[in-house]
Amino acid sequence: YMEVKDAVQLNPLSLAFLGDAVFTLFVREKLLDNHDGKSGYLHKIASSFVCASAQAEMLDAIADELAPEEREIARRSRNCHNTSKAKNAALSVYKKATALEGVLGFLKITGQTDRLNYLMEKCVSVKENQGGEK
Repeated sequence: YMEVKDAVQLNPLSLAFLGDAVFTLFVREKLLDNHDGKSGYLHKIASSFVCASAQAEMLDAIADELAPEEREIARRSRNCHNTSKAKNAALSVYKKATALEGVLGFLKITGQTDRLNYLMEKCVSVKENQGGEK
């Protein structure tokens, strides 16, 4: 794992790149534990959790729980200039999703596994409590 002091020096979009993969894998594993549907069905459910609009809502829901260091990573990730944009989301929504992914990537790369899993569980529960699939 990387030291925190080194991880905060990384490009926030690199952290978000990792966070996107980490969260997608987490959601897919959770779906496999709870469903025995076909892959197309599972992909559809997973997409509802990892889309920009859902992730933006998740960030809003957990924002008060973020530690100061995590808030700073989120802020830097959200404000980082990004040339890409979500297909079906406003830029502000996409930036919030990127902020969440940045925090998750930061926790993964620094080996803060318990904290990472806690926040991802909270994120999934946000979606589930809004009527999303379990």
